[in-house]
Amino acid sequence: MSDLAVPELHGVLWDMDGTLLDSEKLWDIPLYEYAEKLGGVLSLETRERMVGSNVPTTMQLLFADVGIEPTEADMADGAAWISRRTEEVFRAGLPWRPGAQEALKAVRASGVPMALVTSTERSLTEVALDTIGRDLFDVTVCGDEVDGLNKPLPEPYLKAARLLGVDAARCVAIEDSPTGVAAAVAAGCTVLVVPCDVEVPTGERRVFRDSLVGVDLDVLKAL
Repeated sequence: MSDLAVPELHGVLWDMDGTLLDSEKLWDIPLYEYAEKLGGVLSLETRERMVGSNVPTTMQLLFADVGIEPTEADMADGAAWISRRTEEVFRAGLPWRPGAQEALKAVRASGVPMALVTSTERSLTEVALDTIGRDLFDVTVCGDEVDGLNKPLPEPYLKAARLLGVDAARCVAIEDSPTGVAAAVAAGCTVLVVPCDVEVPTGERRVFRDSLVGVDLDVLKAL
């Protein structure tokens, strides 16, 4: 057991893209396509900065990267186009991250309250839940449900804890990105970090693991 052990674990809060689902690579498709549609090419550096972010931030980064100063209408049109295209990609099939499906079921079977906390908007999250399983979560918090206070701000995780009726400081969050980890740490959670597409810096209240293979409630309690 590490010195980060969570006393009386009251909840487990799961990120989605890159943590449960290997879906960041699927997001590449509409993002790169839309950049090309605008006459530009999305840089790898900017794409990496988008990982774990919400739609408004992603759109700002994309337009800036291709050298366009967007109007509010441009932002809205772009977000709608990417949402429609992403739904098409999601419906074609969502791959699991290694061990994620088994870890979800194992923790759920223990009876500890669970929440899904994602920067993805509700409409696309509902598509993903067709694959993940809605019955695994007591609550879900999406990127368009936190009044613009998205990750890396703590509100998504604080809201999930409020909805579960638990103290965020007695929850474990499971994340893959620097943005998501920053949000969970700021909310007071201990974080199990399973990096996917980008490196995550070390820091307070975070424990690193190569995958979710073998993760169950006992593993989370011992973080």
